[in-house]
Amino acid sequence: MYLSLAYMLLIGLFAGWLCKKCHLPALMGMLITGIILGPYVLNLIDSSILNISTELRKIALIIILTRAGLTLNVEDLKKVGRPAILMCFVPACLEILGMICIAPKVLGVSIIDAFVMGTVVAAVSPAVIVPTMIKIIEEGYGTKQSIPQMVLAGASVDDVFVIVFFSVATSLAKGGSVDAMKFASIPVSIVLGIIAGVALGVGLGMFFKKFHMRDTVKVIILMSVSLILVTLEDASPIPFSGLIAIMCMGIGLQRNRKEVSVRLSKKFNAMWVLAEIMLFILVGATVNISYALSAGVGAIICIFGALAFRVIGVYLCMLGTKLNFKERLFCMVAYMPKATVQAAIGGVPLSMGLACGNIVLTVAVLAILITAPLGAFLIERMYKKVLQKA
Repeated sequence: MYLSLAYMLLIGLFAGWLCKKCHLPALMGMLITGIILGPYVLNLIDSSILNISTELRKIALIIILTRAGLTLNVEDLKKVGRPAILMCFVPACLEILGMICIAPKVLGVSIIDAFVMGTVVAAVSPAVIVPTMIKIIEEGYGTKQSIPQMVLAGASVDDVFVIVFFSVATSLAKGGSVDAMKFASIPVSIVLGIIAGVALGVGLGMFFKKFHMRDTVKVIILMSVSLILVTLEDASPIPFSGLIAIMCMGIGLQRNRKEVSVRLSKKFNAMWVLAEIMLFILVGATVNISYALSAGVGAIICIFGALAFRVIGVYLCMLGTKLNFKERLFCMVAYMPKATVQAAIGGVPLSMGLACGNIVLTVAVLAILITAPLGAFLIERMYKKVLQKA
């Protein structure tokens, strides 16, 4: 295991540095490292690491979402209003609709199978989007128009919405019926996550004010509370989004203790250096190249066709705003990358024995390979050119 970790960290760092030298996002190098070191190519990552890959990826997400909460300015987000709310569900709905329209004709699957496929690929990746948006916020690009804040917030809620749809689609594919309560759980999960997160953030702010301690201890407390929140998400009978609660906890702390949140954000920024490498290498390790190669042109057409529907959805969310065409174009591009959700649920239909399992997994793998590097690359190349610096 120790040798595997050394390979992952050293080669991942080098590959990320190499990509930066070539003016490409570092995560591209890390994804490629994961694919090469993973079980489907060189098989140099120890099975004990792969067995807890999902948990390690979630810890990395916790780190970046906490940092997002400590960085996100809610006042800026309030200025955006309606578009920020629409970004949480409209693009995902249209992407699922696009897959339902395209996949039966191109791949010859049923409408239900296309629905399952659409729910797997529709979720954007907070792991890709959140750190890039934080970077853009810190550099001051587009912050006056609240563009990166809007994309960051929308991407964090988008996953909750899509995963509920995924459970509905797989139930239909197994011959079950649609449970209306699952749809009702979406707003409940989001609202409870926000309330719990803000309350915890404010409470921790008061606790830190009363009891003086090192910032490192505060980071340990925040991480421990975050781990409890994601555990509650799985164990609680009440719909509850742990990841949204984690981000809102950072927001609550920031509102209550601004100077502490600034210092803690720097601590989480340092932690992200390690977490980023682990996250994207482990995502890359889930990619089975043989599935991708066997997909053919049809699967690629479906992915780009569904993305076109997503882009239209983002454009519709921007209607009525003061954003110019270039700024709207940036929002469309920024809402493209997919990685973590597809890696997590792409193989679930196959493990459930659904007839569409293989093709869904193939499309999920291709969606990661195409959209994560492409989206990250376009964001990196565009933001300084199309967004105004505050």
